[in-house]
Amino acid sequence: MEEYHFFAIMSRMKYINRWSLMNNTRVENISEHSLTVAMIAHALCVINRRLFGGSTDPEYAAVAALYHDCTEIITGDLPTPIKYSSKTMRRAYADIESEAAEQLINSLPEYLKEDYRKIICPAEENQETLRLVKAADKLSALFKCIEEERMGNNEFKRAKEEIMNYLENMEIPEVKVFMRDFLPSYYLSLDDQNISL
Repeated sequence: MEEYHFFAIMSRMKYINRWSLMNNTRVENISEHSLTVAMIAHALCVINRRLFGGSTDPEYAAVAALYHDCTEIITGDLPTPIKYSSKTMRRAYADIESEAAEQLINSLPEYLKEDYRKIICPAEENQETLRLVKAADKLSALFKCIEEERMGNNEFKRAKEEIMNYLENMEIPEVKVFMRDFLPSYYLSLDDQNISL
C-alpha cells in the first residue's frame, strides 16, 4: 500500500519563518500567516458579496489562502526585495514555485490531485477571488508591521509604508472597507478593544 506525504509535508509550514531579513520582536511562520490571510480573504469576499453585489467565493478564498504559501515548504521564504528585484528573478522564482507546487500535488493520491491542484495552482476563472486573497496577504503583512511598530521596533517602518501604498494602488473597494472598519483596532491594546474575558 502506497504512503502519501502531503499532509505531513503541510505540517512543516510552522518551520518556515517569514521576514527573514528583518529584526523581529516575534517570529512569524507561514502557518500562522496563512491562517490570518484565510480569515481576511474570507471577510473580503463576504464584503464583496454583501456590499458590492460581487460573486466571489468566500470559502474558496479561505482555503486558497491557507495554501497560498505552501510551496515555501520546499523553496523557503525568499525575501520580497530579492524575489522582485528584477524580471529575471521574478520569472525564475515563478518557475521554482511552479515546480514546487507540482511536487506537493504529486505527494497526494490520484483521487485528490485534481481538487488540490485547483487550490494550489488556481485557474483563471477564480481571478476576482484570488485578487482578494492577494490583498488579504498584503493586509496580513501590514498587520505584522503594525504589531512590530507597537513593540517599538522601527525595522518595519519602511515596509509598512510600502505596503500601505501598495494597498492604496490596488484600488480595491473591499480593502478600503476592511481598513476603514478594522484597521484602527490593530493599534489598540486588548483593554482598549473592550473585550471582556
